[in-house]
Amino acid sequence: MDVMKSGTGALVTRRPQEPIPVIERYYDLIVASAPGFEVSSSDDAFEPSMRLPELDPRMQAFLSVATAQFFEMGRYRDVPLRLLDLRQNANTQTTKTFASTLIVARAIRHIQETGESILLFSPSSGNKAIALRDAVLRALKTKLAHPEQLRIVTLTPAQTTGKLRRTELYDDPRLRALNPVFVLDTESPEAVKVVGQQFKALFNRRPLGDSKLWHFLRLENYRFSDQVRAFFDCEYGDAWDTDRRTVHVHAVSSAYGLLGYCSGVEVLKRQRTPISMPSFLLVQHLATSDMVLHLLDGNFEGASAPSYTQAPNGLWVQTVSAHFPAATWSPDEVLEPTFYTHLPPTAEEMTGHVRANGGSGIIVSLYECMQRYSECVQLLADTPVSLPADPRDLKEWSLVMTMTGCMNAIDRQLLEGMDGCTIHASGSYCREDYEAIPAEGLSFISSAEEMMEILSRCSKS
Repeated sequence: MDVMKSGTGALVTRRPQEPIPVIERYYDLIVASAPGFEVSSSDDAFEPSMRLPELDPRMQAFLSVATAQFFEMGRYRDVPLRLLDLRQNANTQTTKTFASTLIVARAIRHIQETGESILLFSPSSGNKAIALRDAVLRALKTKLAHPEQLRIVTLTPAQTTGKLRRTELYDDPRLRALNPVFVLDTESPEAVKVVGQQFKALFNRRPLGDSKLWHFLRLENYRFSDQVRAFFDCEYGDAWDTDRRTVHVHAVSSAYGLLGYCSGVEVLKRQRTPISMPSFLLVQHLATSDMVLHLLDGNFEGASAPSYTQAPNGLWVQTVSAHFPAATWSPDEVLEPTFYTHLPPTAEEMTGHVRANGGSGIIVSLYECMQRYSECVQLLADTPVSLPADPRDLKEWSLVMTMTGCMNAIDRQLLEGMDGCTIHASGSYCREDYEAIPAEGLSFISSAEEMMEILSRCSKS
C-alpha cells in the first residue's frame, strides 16, 4: 500500500497528535530505495548490503524510538514557523537516531544471514557515537543480536566528552568491555577522522577474533535514513503543495540531513507522488563555515568572509555581509563542537540544490544566539522541546543555532518570496537530561596503536 495516501487515494495532510515512528511507517519505501544506495566502491573495506531485516515484532520494537512530529510555532515578522521535531528519542535527543537505527539494522541483517560478528566503528564529534551506542543497546535488548555478535567502538575528541551518555553499555561490566569508548586528546576535533582511518588499517592487518570491522563514512548511510524527512513532510507537512514556497532551515556540518531529504523527494517523484523541492537555509558557526562559503563563492577560499574590528565594548563587529554575524565575542569562536567538518565533500551538491531551488546560508555567533535565546524559548512554548532557563546548561546548541539563523535571515531579507519556514530540530539537550560517562570509564588515547592495544585487552576480558 502507498502509505503516502489515504484509502481514498487523497494525500493525507493532517497533523499527528502523537509522535510517528517514521522508519517503521515508511519501511517499504526505504526498503524499495535500498538498491540505489548499494556500495559501488572497489576497495576491500567491509560493508554490509543495504538490505534490512523483515519487519517482525522485534524489529518494530527496535524501530519504535525513531519518531518525528510537526508543531506550529506561530509567526516571526509575519512569517509562519513550523518545527519538524526529529530529536524525540530521549536517549539521544538528536536526529542521529535515524541513521544509527538503519546502520545497526543492516548489521543485524548481515549477522542473521551469515552468522558473522560485526564490530561497528565510528569516529564522531559526539552525537553520532551516542546514537550508535543507543541503537546497539536497543538491538541487544530486543534480542536481535547477541553481545559478542554486535559491538560498537567509538572515537570522540576530548572537547565533547561531556556529551557521552552513561547507559547499560557502560554500567554492565561485560558490555563495557565489549564496547569501549575511546577519546582522542587533540587540539583539532577533526583529527578523530585521521586516527580512525589509521585504526581501520591496523585492524584490517591484525584482526581481533572473527569480527568484521565496519567503519562507515559513506554519505549514503545517512542519506538513506534521512529520506524519511521528505516522506513525513509529504504526508503530514506541506511538501505535497507544489504551489507553496517553504524554506527548510537546518544547522549543518556537511548537510547530510538535507541531502537525505532531497533523496526522499526524488523517490516520491519517481512514484509520481505530487511533491515539491523546498528552498533551504544552511546555518553554520564561525569555526566551520565552509558550506556557507561554498554557497556564496563556489569554493572554500573565503572571499566572502568579512573582516571584523573590535568595538570599544569588546565585541567584534562587521557591517559588510548579511550572511555573517554582525557581532561576536570572537571571530574564531567554536559555538557547537559537534559541527567540526572542514572542506565538506557534500558542499558542491548542496550548493547546487540551493541555487536551483532558492534559499541562502547564514552564520551565527554565540552572542547572537544569546540575544535570541528568550525568543527561542517563547517560540518553543507550545512544543515538547524546552530550553533550560540558564543557557549555560544547554549542552547541544543545534536547535538554538537554527532558530537564531532563521530569525536573522528573515530580518536581513535573505529569504524572499517564501510562504513559511520549517525548522529542523536536529538536536537539543541540557545537562539535566542525562548522566555522562565518568572519566574513568573512558579510554583516553593518542594513537591508533593504543586503540588496538586496549581493544585487544577488552576483547579478552
